[in-house]
Formats: sequence, structure tokens, C-alpha cells
Amino acid sequence: MERDVYVYPAVFEKDASGHYGVFFPDLPGCVAVGHNLQEAHKLAKEALGSHLFSMSEDNDEIPEASAVDAIQEENPGEIIGLVEISLLAVQAKLDTRSVKKTLTVPYYLNKLAEKKKINFSRVLQEALKQRLGLL
Repeated sequence: MERDVYVYPAVFEKDASGHYGVFFPDLPGCVAVGHNLQEAHKLAKEALGSHLFSMSEDNDEIPEASAVDAIQEENPGEIIGLVEISLLAVQAKLDTRSVKKTLTVPYYLNKLAEKKKINFSRVLQEALKQRLGLL
């Protein structure tokens, strides 16, 4: 994963029933539908996150986003909005697999931690998140 935050232009189309369909011209197959504009934007964000996460997992090249002006020219009269996602946040939500790690700690720390019933995995995860700036 080269970068974390992605912003793509999305086209919001209102149908006769008042629902909004959303598609991303730069990402064929990435679509969403909502009952109103707010729901459509929320679902578009989820669709974008899932789509980019899948591309990242498959080692597919993630394309650069097109300029909003170019998208507007190709879709006159439609609502063009920017949708932003953090791929790291999506990964944290979707990829909950655990990996076993072997670690070494000084004997005295191990004894104290065990005595206080400290969960080593939880402490390590919290420390890694803090060190990586994820908290």
C-alpha cells in the first residue's frame, strides 16, 4: 500500500424515483445506490473503500483520479462530488486476520506482566498503533 488517503470524483445521478446512483468514472464497477444524496454519499464511500482495498489486496495498480472538470464535461447536468477514504481505515475494518508473532521480553517484565494478568497481544497492538500514529 503506497499511500493511505485517496480522493476520487464520483457522479451522482438522480433517478425518477428520487434515488441516487453513484459511479466512479476512474474505477469501473465501483457503484452505489442510496435513497437520498446523503445515503448515496455514505454508500459511495463504502464502495470506494472496498473497491480500492480489493485492488490493493490483488496488487492491481490503483489509477490516479481524474480532474473534476473533465468528469463534469463528460457528465453535464449531473452532480459531481469528491469521495475520500483512508485505505488504512478500510483495511483495519475489513482485514481482521491475526498473525502469530514470537517476541522476547526480559524475564522480570514477563513475571510482572503475568502477575498483573496483562494481555501481551493487546499491549503490543496498542503500542504498534501508537508508534504508527494510528491512535
